[in-house]
Amino acid sequence: MSASIPPASRSFSFNLSSVYSRFSPRVGEVTLSRSEDSKIAIPTPGLLVSTSRGVVPHLSRDHNRKAQPIRWVHVPFETFLEHKPPVPTLQGGEHPLHRFLGYSPEKQVISSSLRDPYDGREVPPNGNNFLSANCVRGVHKVTPDEWRSYTLLCKPDIVMALTDIPFTPPPYSQKRITKSIERSCAWLVNLLRPIDGHHPLNVFVQMAGGTVIPARKAFADTLMEPLYAKDAEMVKPLPRLDEGIAGYAFDLVPLSLSLPVPSPEEVIALFQTSLSPLSIDKPRLVNSVSSPHEILALIRDVGIDLFDAHWVQRAADVGVALDFTFPAVSKDETRSEKLRLGHNLYDHVYADDFSLLDNSPFDGERVCPCMSCSPSSPDTLILHSSVDEPLQGNQTSSPLPGFTNAYLHHLLHTHEMSAHTLLVMHNLTVLDMFFEGVRKTIASDELDFNAEVDRFMEVYDGTLGVLDDARIMWTEVEMARGKGRLAREKVKQSETSSLEITVSA
Repeated sequence: MSASIPPASRSFSFNLSSVYSRFSPRVGEVTLSRSEDSKIAIPTPGLLVSTSRGVVPHLSRDHNRKAQPIRWVHVPFETFLEHKPPVPTLQGGEHPLHRFLGYSPEKQVISSSLRDPYDGREVPPNGNNFLSANCVRGVHKVTPDEWRSYTLLCKPDIVMALTDIPFTPPPYSQKRITKSIERSCAWLVNLLRPIDGHHPLNVFVQMAGGTVIPARKAFADTLMEPLYAKDAEMVKPLPRLDEGIAGYAFDLVPLSLSLPVPSPEEVIALFQTSLSPLSIDKPRLVNSVSSPHEILALIRDVGIDLFDAHWVQRAADVGVALDFTFPAVSKDETRSEKLRLGHNLYDHVYADDFSLLDNSPFDGERVCPCMSCSPSSPDTLILHSSVDEPLQGNQTSSPLPGFTNAYLHHLLHTHEMSAHTLLVMHNLTVLDMFFEGVRKTIASDELDFNAEVDRFMEVYDGTLGVLDDARIMWTEVEMARGKGRLAREKVKQSETSSLEITVSA
């Protein structure tokens, strides 16, 4: 399979408006230009949305078009490998992946990697000429040539280069780590091969080296070294690999598998080692963060620009409505415990709570602008038959009352899918507004930002206890449905009755 892409079809740029040093917090903007009249601008620090088989879980195509935070979506390609050739490669056209998955080329950027950055399952070792990936039919071997072919046919806006990151039990020998660096560089050279003298792909490289600082430095140095002989001929006219790279990516899942309990200081040291020799004016992306506390530490100490939103989407899966802002709300001195990052709407305390999902205003007056807290009526109607009459005159969207905690609690306990739809839209908006506050604070003063980070750590609980509680209640509600439900309820009722008798005695 072969394909060609015009070199100017997806012009990618990154501009920094505020940066103090190599690893200081910074403000910038990622811009993808499809033409002079079609540009997508994503402010940084910012977020990208994770997908399952290319779809944002719980959201329809209409939701994707209306949700403001969904500007950049990431698609793991391994979920399409059960067919050969993969179905997305058969679409054709100008924007095949956008059209196949239902995203708007005018509003959304699509990036793609072979492996899912959030999947830490063990897979067989990679080889010199293939990388092992999980699909619904088991492990599939993908060669560098196949990955390049899939990318040229699907035309994602951004592609992650193959990196030989082991997903076998640690520890890893020095020979294995050296081989990982050599393979990653060779696979990157293959992906950067030009077409008709042009380099058509916007490539992000996942930084290799694992938890070994000298190995990370060696990989980063290799990207900056001049190319010679065969490698130079393959990527001509690029003088070095870094010249063909649009950005740098870091995955936290492999680090968590290699380190028993990775401390923030260890992770920051590893990231700084990888970035020290590299260009300062390219975006830095981190996958698999788990809290706003971790995000703020990486912005403050490493200068990371983009973060995945996978953790806030998972919070919606277990019924948690996030509720935090940056700068943090004023601390109530009468309360000794820290504020939780959200509300576990499975909890029965919300059964009669008719307040909105988010009572804290943004920007002093504006309530949460998500489609859950600030819904609006559609400006068009779907005509199902000839007897339906179209709307007369100019129709505009009008605001409607927001959904309440009690209503979401009811939806969750009755297994309504719309509960998770509303929560995903809300949580993504909360994170998007969090980043807006981060950008404003950094732009005003770096010292103010550092002080606000410290205050955020003091105000909000970083242990994510609300998610742990929600997972327990989510499991209980899920177990109360389907086969054997009545038997389980009888057992639970008898256990409760026995406990009451024991207490009364």
